[in-house]
Amino acid sequence: MSDQHGGDGSAATGLAGLLAARFQDGAGLDASVAVPAHLAMASHCAHRAWTDRPLPLETLRTLCAIALSAPTKSDMQSRDIVIVDEPQRRATLAALIGPDPWIAQAPGLLVFCGNQRRQRLLHEWRGHAFANDHLDWFFNAAVDAAIAMQAFVAAAEAAGLGCCPLSTVRNRAAEVSDFLELPAHVFPVAAMAVGWPARGNRITPRLPLSTTVHVDRHREQGLREAVDAYDRWRDERQPYVRQRAESRLGRAAFYGWSEDKARQYSVPDRADFGAFVRARGFRLD
Repeated sequence: MSDQHGGDGSAATGLAGLLAARFQDGAGLDASVAVPAHLAMASHCAHRAWTDRPLPLETLRTLCAIALSAPTKSDMQSRDIVIVDEPQRRATLAALIGPDPWIAQAPGLLVFCGNQRRQRLLHEWRGHAFANDHLDWFFNAAVDAAIAMQAFVAAAEAAGLGCCPLSTVRNRAAEVSDFLELPAHVFPVAAMAVGWPARGNRITPRLPLSTTVHVDRHREQGLREAVDAYDRWRDERQPYVRQRAESRLGRAAFYGWSEDKARQYSVPDRADFGAFVRARGFRLD
């Protein structure tokens, strides 16, 4: 969805400054390990505005090759990338993904897919029974696609490009699949808008590390207090400029991250995705 935040974010530089701007408890982390790749990753932000500089197909193909060099479960390579290059087809896909104009304005639009069709074909070609028709088979392909997508983001940002992953491709998964002519056992995981960014990076604060990084065992002690503190800390830096579902849920006196996320999932979303996946030939037991 389009950006809901105000403010310009942090002008922090250096790994220590970037992590302190990103995490409420990020000060004091070991910055001695810093290399240029760490600085690029720590300064990541999603981009939704682009310059008119063209993005050649061969550049995208190279970035895809780098992305597909990322880890893959058991070397099964259960992921594909569809680059939608022809302008009219790109406009059609953008309309399927969502109404936001910045999607159609992106010079590059890709769809990352899980692909277990090849594995099925290998069994047919080699004459071996397929004995893993269950949820994990689908999950492996989804994770492979997600790993490749993150690798693409890292590669693109290292080249000075900006990216925005788009889970909304799954809002109309069947229509997108038909449009891209995806065969059975191939499914869209996420789309990606990419281009030369029209503004600099803005550090979006993340939950404190104390709530998301665990040592030896998972812990939830003090979670509510930590989230409340994060809401206030984040609001000081990037307050929301609008509230979700205000006509239905009213206007909150204080609107923080936790209220926004709770409102976001207070309505059904993609409840038909399981049926779509089963229709693609997957069993989810």
